Amino acid sequence: MANRVTPKSLESVQRPIHTATGLPNAHYIDPNIFKEESEAILKASWAGLAVGADIPEIGDAKPVNFLNLPLLLIRGTDSKVRVFENICRHRGMQLVNEPRKVEGAIRCPYHSWCYSSKGKLISTPHVGGAGQNLHPSIIKETLGLNEIRSHVWRDVVFINISGDALSFSEVHADLIKRWSEFDTKIYHGGDDSKFQLNLKSNYKLVVENYCESYHLPWVHPGLNSYSRLEDHYNIVKYGKFSGQGTLLYSQFKDRNGQAAFPDFPNLSEKWNKGAEYITVYPNVLLGVQRDHAFAIIVEPKCHNETVEHIHFYYASDTTEAKNRTINTKQWKEVFEEDIFVVQGMQSGRYAPSFDGGRFSPIMDEATHCYHDWVANKISAYRN
Repeated sequence: MANRVTPKSLESVQRPIHTATGLPNAHYIDPNIFKEESEAILKASWAGLAVGADIPEIGDAKPVNFLNLPLLLIRGTDSKVRVFENICRHRGMQLVNEPRKVEGAIRCPYHSWCYSSKGKLISTPHVGGAGQNLHPSIIKETLGLNEIRSHVWRDVVFINISGDALSFSEVHADLIKRWSEFDTKIYHGGDDSKFQLNLKSNYKLVVENYCESYHLPWVHPGLNSYSRLEDHYNIVKYGKFSGQGTLLYSQFKDRNGQAAFPDFPNLSEKWNKGAEYITVYPNVLLGVQRDHAFAIIVEPKCHNETVEHIHFYYASDTTEAKNRTINTKQWKEVFEEDIFVVQGMQSGRYAPSFDGGRFSPIMDEATHCYHDWVANKISAYRN
């Protein structure tokens, strides 16, 4: 039986890190709590949905299911990425069933109502009877596709389903400023620069593990051999974001010992050997290095199933495929090393006496920051 949660049980999560406990078990194993978090956190915040590279060309459309919501990602004739509910305003029929190119209009397969790539209703055949394509009660201007509020940053398509959050630029102003040196065009590597991982765990455990470097010596011994635990530092902005950085990033080299990829332009000396890995709450994991970057969309499928969508980016669109493939393979090996840890913690949350655990004030501050943020969002939602 999953532990039930009351508002009072979150008080210990919101304490200073020296005395705080982690989120209670139910936040990982109770389907009802997952539903509550979906409303309080995932729909109310700026959640990651996809990447712009999923729809690289004008007219590209991709159906995406997020928390059982049928959504449509599309790149309009103006090159802008938009997100709509993937349903016709007539009878709620799903419009697009698989990724495809939209040429001319988005046509409902049921009664052929048609919409522009900007979501406007443009055609209603026979709506007023055979051969009558208009009817005074069907006002096209009010029956366009329902658009989901969205914002693209670092090619990640963020959505605010509730529509109530402050603008993305306001919410994440500190992080945008922190990484302003990387405010340049980035290029997705293509099919050889993406993959996904399926995990039997709650999505928050994926985020928590990513936030900290404490586990490096034991879970990532290869990585720790050249980017040691002692070379890492915490990145903590309570109420905003958290993660980790390293002072010793080893740039990827090709077979000849030369830099495999060009650096992003105009970087300061900090990034010669430094790198940072930050969580954009609630479910996007970003990494920046001098020569490449990555974005991970952590997709919550249900309370104990998660999919990681991993994408790699470069400063140029002319990088060599063989080098990209090697780079992707190396990172995949690192991320796969985390799977047993994340799934092991998920199993551990079924132990009824576990109280959420404790935090190392030195090593776990980034993880506590995330727990505190989640607890505050849920407490505010309940009140």
